[in-house]
This record gives sequence, structure tokens and C-alpha cells, in this order.
Amino acid sequence: MPLFFRKRKPSEEARKRLEYQMCLAKEAGADDILDISKCELSEIPFGAFATCKVLQKKVLIVHTNHLTSLLPKSCSLLSLATIKVLDLHDNQLTALPDDLGQLTALQVLNVERNQLMQLPRSIGNLTQLQTLNVKDNKLKELPDTLGELRSLRTLNISGNEIQRLPQMLAHVRTLEMLSLDASAMVYPPREVCGAGTAAILQFLCKESGLEYYPPSQYLLPVLEQDGTENSRDSPDGPTDRFSREELEWQNRFSDYEKRKEQKMLEKLEFERRLELGQREHAQLLQQSSSQKDEILQTVKEEQSRLEQGLSEHQRHLDAERQRLQEQLKQTEQNISSRIQKLLQDNQRQKKSSEILKSLENERIRMEQLMSITQEETENLRRRDVASAMQQMLTESCKNRLIQMAYESQRQNLVQQAYSSMAEMDERFQQILSWQQMDQNKAISQILQESAMQKAAFEALQVKKDLMHRQIRGQIKLIETELLQLTQLELKRKSLDTESLQEMISEQRWALSSLLQQLLKEKQQREEELREILTELEAKSETRQENYWLIQYQRLLNQKPLSLKLQEEGMERQLVALLEELSAEHYLPIFAHHRLSLDLLSQMSPGDLAKVGVSEAGLQHEILRRVQELLDAARIQPELKPPMGEVTPTAPQEPPESVRPSAPPAELEVQASECVVCLEREAQMIFLNCGHVCCCQQCCQPLRTCPLCRQDIAQRLRIYHSS
Repeated sequence: MPLFFRKRKPSEEARKRLEYQMCLAKEAGADDILDISKCELSEIPFGAFATCKVLQKKVLIVHTNHLTSLLPKSCSLLSLATIKVLDLHDNQLTALPDDLGQLTALQVLNVERNQLMQLPRSIGNLTQLQTLNVKDNKLKELPDTLGELRSLRTLNISGNEIQRLPQMLAHVRTLEMLSLDASAMVYPPREVCGAGTAAILQFLCKESGLEYYPPSQYLLPVLEQDGTENSRDSPDGPTDRFSREELEWQNRFSDYEKRKEQKMLEKLEFERRLELGQREHAQLLQQSSSQKDEILQTVKEEQSRLEQGLSEHQRHLDAERQRLQEQLKQTEQNISSRIQKLLQDNQRQKKSSEILKSLENERIRMEQLMSITQEETENLRRRDVASAMQQMLTESCKNRLIQMAYESQRQNLVQQAYSSMAEMDERFQQILSWQQMDQNKAISQILQESAMQKAAFEALQVKKDLMHRQIRGQIKLIETELLQLTQLELKRKSLDTESLQEMISEQRWALSSLLQQLLKEKQQREEELREILTELEAKSETRQENYWLIQYQRLLNQKPLSLKLQEEGMERQLVALLEELSAEHYLPIFAHHRLSLDLLSQMSPGDLAKVGVSEAGLQHEILRRVQELLDAARIQPELKPPMGEVTPTAPQEPPESVRPSAPPAELEVQASECVVCLEREAQMIFLNCGHVCCCQQCCQPLRTCPLCRQDIAQRLRIYHSS
């Protein structure tokens, strides 16, 4: 029956070899060697430690096994106190015990071909160690305590990762042979290491400030240490010495026999105690097994109860999570549809060449307006026009002053050392004085100054321009969509739903690119309007009185494009249909081709594409709605207007903004708070990423977006209407 615990089951042949070697070591007259090599051991058996302790073995051979540790549990190195030779090569040891220094009788230690990472510092206590072989391991350095090995004669450290030798090695005066990898050494240098052991020791002695002596002067005392006392000659001569030695050997033999018999009795007593301990252990195992079953049953009941509660809680969390995901999915679908509509509208505006033609016609019309007739001069409503100019200039001035205040605040944050509160007070005093100016004085000043009349005309021209108004409406829609996308992204991050973030990011980048393009188009349109104004100024008469007042009145009396097209003969139902489908920019095309409801009912989507309507969905929707109108007119004939009926021609003020391409009710979103201060409302759009996450005060020192860490190329402020 084996007396040890096996982690890895050895083969039958290895088990038989182990039992044979253990029995052989216990036999009477056996030598001082315990050889349990090639037994496929994962650890040294407990019986081997007991045998070495009881029989005082001097040689322990455990090579060619699977050892990962020298000491099993509940064993002590003091059991190997008599061991002089310890052979552990060809194993899988990763470390030696920290108390290895307790083996004070050890003379030979062989741990070649293992996995050692370091040597314990207690190895310096092995004062009788003569041979140390650590070849083919994973050592990176040697402990300084290696210099305390006063009897070391052979040291083999080749096949490791050692690059430096400790200076304390110079104190080992008995070292005869030092094997190492000279090409990998850094200290001592390669040249010194390649010159041999003597050169290495001379170098270390010189570095340590010691005088070098060859090991032959120190080896004799080491070799003769064991028998010094017995080798001295007696004064009585050789004969008496031999008699004393014979008597001494007989006494030693008798002592050995007595000690052997005593060891045998101790062995029997040890086996008896071991058997008794095994029986007690079996009883304890049986008791612990019954207690374990009771505990397992209790734990199982408790675990079932916890699992039931956990499953109910998990179902509740899953239902809540599914509900939130459905809400997010619905919101995302709404946003995606609006984004798709915006992109389609933008594409539709790009492909519409007729708008460019209408703009060219408008330019020609503006050139025709340069000539001012005598009748218009006589009918000039000077007072009304001046009042309208004063209101327009006041509004423009307020906008410029707000912008100046914003730029001033930004400049004050960036360059606080160069600004002062006095300058700000002066600017705000200027604002208050301008707002409190007497209206009659402003009107009279407008009537006298041509520059102010020109500025009022320029502001009204930008406000009345259809293309500029459409671009402003598109920019406002995109700003609202970006704000709602940022809120959705923050909500998803708080709910830890990262799986759909990529689609939101793509939509945000698409809207950001579209916003930048619209900003460029807005700036380009303003440049075109300024060029038109410059041409008007250049071609005006040199001394024409009230020139800009007449132009301002003419622009006020100008009718919208939709009214002109209706006056040319377009049906009201067709105009209303195009405006409802956000396709009012196709009104010039329909008017040019003189399309009516009856004519459209006979056309196909391909015919509309030839006319200039490029969107396939819009083609089918126009034809479907026209057919519905005609069917309703057949049922109720009074709903169909006569062919000659046109809309009223009375002048009216054009709408302030174009009809949005998405329902306005869906664009009402809750205000988003600043992610930096968590107090004020988010007002700034960061380009190129498109996030709306910071207020005006917190965005100034930022260089990267707080949400995506992208560089900020441009900041755009959102002005929310009350």
C-alpha cells in the first residue's frame, strides 16, 4: 500500500520501481543511498522523507521525474538534514524552498534542466556545499549570498539568462571550475569570461579590492576537513595507532547494530502510529462526508431559492430593458426617417437645374429694377418706407450687437489680460443709447443718409431671398436633428446599449457633413446678393434722389414667386399639392410646361422625370395625389375649379420661412444640459463630429469633443426661438 498521495497517476512499471526502491532502502545492511529516480513522480512521497530521517540516508536521487516542488505539504526539510548529495536534475521545478539553508550537511546539489527562475538567499548557509549545478534553467541573476559558500569548488550556470556575476563571488576562494556562457555576459566582460575561471576570479577580486590567491592554497583544508582529527599520528607509534583504530571500528560497528535495531523498533512504532492515524482519518472522512451532505442539501435549497428570486428579478429587468430598447428603436426610426427626408431634399435641390435658371431670371429682373421711373418717384411713400427701414436697421443692429457681445465675451475669455470691464460697459451703453434713440430722429436720419438706406435694403434683400431662406430652414432642421441625436446617444450610453451606436454615429456624421455644406452655400448666396447690390450701386444714377428708398419700396411691394406663378395660370390645387409635398421648388418647372391636373393624370413617372422631377418617390406621390383630387372632383363637381380661375393678385407679405420638410411637432425636443457644467443648456455644435453637448461658456477652453474626443474644427451656436 503506497504511503503517499499522488497528483498524477504513474504507470504500473513506475509504481513497482518505487515500491522496490523503498523496500530496498529499508532492508538491513542497505547503503546510505535512496534512489527513486524515473518513477514518474509529481512530488516526493512522504515515505521518502521518513526513510531519510529514520535511516539517516546521505544520498537522495530523485532525477528524471515530474517534480514541480521539492517539499510536499506537511513535510519539513529537517527530515533531510543528513543528506550530502541531492540530485534533482531533469524535473519541472520552478523554485527551491526558501529554507534550503537548513541542509547544512549538503555537499552536492544538482538541479540541471529544470524551470528555476531564481535561487533562494538561504543557499549561502550551505557552508559544506562543494558542487552546485544549475545548468539549463531560467535564472536571470545569482543571489549575493553565493559568496558565503566557503567550500564551493565547482559552479555551473551555463544555459541560463545570466548576464552579471555578483561581486561577492570573489569571496569564494576554493572555486576551481566556473562554467558559464561567455558570449552573453556583461559583467565581467566577455573577454574576461572567455579567459577562464582564474581570470574571472582575478577580475572580481580586483573589483572588490581583494588580493587574489589561487584555490590550491585553500582546497587542502577543505578536503581534509572530515578526517583531520583521525589522521594525526599517536606518540606511541603505528602499532598502537592501528590497535586503537581497530577497537574504534568495533565500537562503531556495535553502535551501528544498536542504532539499527533501535531504528527498526522506531520504524515499527511509526508504522503502528501511521495505521492508527489512517483509521482515525477514515472515521473523520466518514463524519465529514455526512456533514458535507447535510451542508450541501442546505446550500442546495438556499441556492434554489436565490435562483428563483434572481430569475424573477432578471425577467423584470429583461422586460424593462426590452421596453427601453423598443422606445429607443422607435425614436431612432423617427430620426432616421427625418434624416432621410433631409438628405433627399438636399439631393433634390442639388439636381434641380431649374432653380438656377430662376435665379438667373431674378438677376435679370434685378437689373431691370435699376431704372427708376418718374411715377415711382412721385408715388414714393417716404415716411412709411423710412419707418420700415428704421425697423429693419434696428433689427439688424440688434443682431450685430448680439454677435459683437458674443465675440467680445469670447475674446475676453481668451485674452483676459488685454481686455477691461470699462470697454464692455461702453459697448453696452452704446447698445442702450441706440435702443432709446428717438424714432422720428432715426427716420429723419435714414431719409438723409444714403448709406443707411443701402444697409436697410441689403438686410431686406437677404430676408426676402427665397434660396437664402430655404438654406436657413434646412440649417435649423439639421441643428435640431443633431441635438436630438446627441440626446439619444447619451441615453444609450447610460443604458449600456453600445450595439447600435455605430448607426447613430453614421447618421450624425452625415448630418454634420450636410450642415457644413449648407453653411458654405449660405455664405456663397450672401456673396452673390452682395455682388448684385454692388452692381445696383454702380449702375445707379449719380444724383438720383431717394434711389435706395425707391428700391426698398419696390422690394416690399414685390410678390412671392408662388403668387406670380398662380397669376400666370397654375391651378390652386396643384400649387397647394406641391407645397404640401415640400416640392414648391418645382413650381417654375410646372409653370414653364403649363402642367395641369388633367394633363398630369395622363402622364407616367418617366414623363415627370423627363420634365425635371428626378425623385422616384416624389413622382409616384404627385401622380397618386393628382388622381385622388380628380376622383374627388368627379364625385363632387363643385370642388374642381374652372380652368381660367386663378388666385387673387393682391400683394401680400411673403412668409418668413419656408415650409419644413418634416412635421414641426416632431422637432420639438427637450433641452439638453451641458455635459461639462451640468447646469446650463447645451448651445454649441462641434464640427466635424456634430455633437451638441456644451454651453457657450464651457466650450471656449475645449479643443476636443467631450463625448467622442475628436478635434473641434468649428463651433456653431444654436439660437433657440422662444
